[in-house]
Amino acid sequence: MKWIAAKVTFDSPDRMLATDLIADVFYTLNLKGVVVDDPDMDPEQDWGEDALRPPETPAVTGYFADSPDAAESCRVLERALGRLERTAGITARVEYTRIDEQDWAEAWKEYFWPEKITATIVVKPSWREYAAEPGDLILEIDPGMAFGTGTHPTTALCIRMIQSHLKPGDAFLDVGTGSGILMIAAAKLGAGKVCGVDNDEVAVTVAGKNLAANHIPHFSLSAGNLVDGQDQRFDLVTANILAEVILELLPDVAAVLSPQGRFICSGIITAKKETVLSGLHERGFEEIEVLEKEGWVAIAARQTDDCRQRSADG
Repeated sequence: MKWIAAKVTFDSPDRMLATDLIADVFYTLNLKGVVVDDPDMDPEQDWGEDALRPPETPAVTGYFADSPDAAESCRVLERALGRLERTAGITARVEYTRIDEQDWAEAWKEYFWPEKITATIVVKPSWREYAAEPGDLILEIDPGMAFGTGTHPTTALCIRMIQSHLKPGDAFLDVGTGSGILMIAAAKLGAGKVCGVDNDEVAVTVAGKNLAANHIPHFSLSAGNLVDGQDQRFDLVTANILAEVILELLPDVAAVLSPQGRFICSGIITAKKETVLSGLHERGFEEIEVLEKEGWVAIAARQTDDCRQRSADG
């Protein structure tokens, strides 16, 4: 299968915000990954002599299928970039390149190195070496054609929140599981049951391989429309998706969440934080923790007492 790499180089007084806003545009398209070129990237000294050198200019590259809809995706991207120039002063230029699937799947790997997400949790690419320290919890990942290396701020924030809110034996559900990284984190942190769902069958296959590679003995994966088909209650539900999708999911999340359960959502840019919080409140949720990193937001919430009572009353 052929893919289109859309590389957006840009100039902005706030490089971090511009990166996040452009990445957010890509996430609204039917794409298969985003790579960020950061000239300030500073590889750790022990990465080796073959570590990638920092790029000369900031850029965000998104990959989407070279399908009959590709031309429209390009037009949507270009219109969105035009709006960012008018509203945020981001001057951007986009270049398109057609590539083979295997070329894409391999090319981005040079950007992915072991990273310590919390004081004890390390995300390690399966093809890299890492000298574990005492107490390290290693999440070994090969995302393939699925989302989720673990190093993006949204995923890192989710992992931090899972570590804070998961209790031993909890039933865990990851909506839009991608590479399965959040399922792996939950299992290694003591979840009793880990389940994941994704509307991309490729992602489900990739997640299954990653879970097996991390020696997770019992898990459940399904391909479908997010929480459809879930017939049990979960103590912790995560959704690292788009803000708009999170808002649409809230009624379904409430239906599968146990009375004292918690919902962790991320994939939210700072500009949309209040919109998501308002949506949570309207659906009977209250936030219990809000974390921000590099322009991205993660929220942990639970249902209010009134909402839990209405659910119990049927």
